[in-house]
Amino acid sequence: MSVFKRFAIFAAVFVTVSSMAMAQAPGRQLTVEESYLQMTIELMIIREQSRAPSRDMKLVALEYIASVIERGNQGEEIHASLAFLGLEGIQNFTRENGRLVNNFPDVRLRAATQLGHLGTLEARDTLLTMLWAENDPMVISEIIRGLGLIGNNDNDQAAIAISFIVSRFDVINPDNLMAFSALDAFERLAAAEGGIASPIMLTTIIRIAEGNYILPVRNRARALLTDLRMLNVGRN
Repeated sequence: MSVFKRFAIFAAVFVTVSSMAMAQAPGRQLTVEESYLQMTIELMIIREQSRAPSRDMKLVALEYIASVIERGNQGEEIHASLAFLGLEGIQNFTRENGRLVNNFPDVRLRAATQLGHLGTLEARDTLLTMLWAENDPMVISEIIRGLGLIGNNDNDQAAIAISFIVSRFDVINPDNLMAFSALDAFERLAAAEGGIASPIMLTTIIRIAEGNYILPVRNRARALLTDLRMLNVGRN
């Protein structure tokens, strides 16, 4: 059965269940079984949408995912769909006549945003995988932002990855948005740890402060150095 046929079936069932829910007597809440069925079908639809070849369908899936995360769902199904969308075109390739046809940077960017909002350790790991494979500066900036939102720097994994990528671009073509995202992420990571504990993080902040970036970015780096010094003094 094709992706579109499966999606059509799931969508029809979802509409039916939703219509039944709306037709309930006023004030009557869904039973546990009805709520579970509605959520299960919704997740199946998201899965089919995210794996459809159409870029537009993937963007619709991301809208549904954002709504599900806002309702507090941090389940594995949501993470799996986001991981699939976030790695399309950089790790998962679809080719037609030798031409890559699933390279959608805007899809990966929005997937990175939702992974940051998802906030789980699994989401962090997926963002790190994306960061090492991604080449689009705007997507990279959003991945870095997501890592900062999650705020987990176990074994310096996030700090090392962010620093390496920023340094790689710094040598060839410094990117102001990427540098700003890195500074914001470093601030969040340091706050989560109660102070800066990663030398490579400090080295990268200094590099940005003295690098070929616009003045507001360099000033932000210098201010962050001062803030982190005070945070460390307070901790000691």
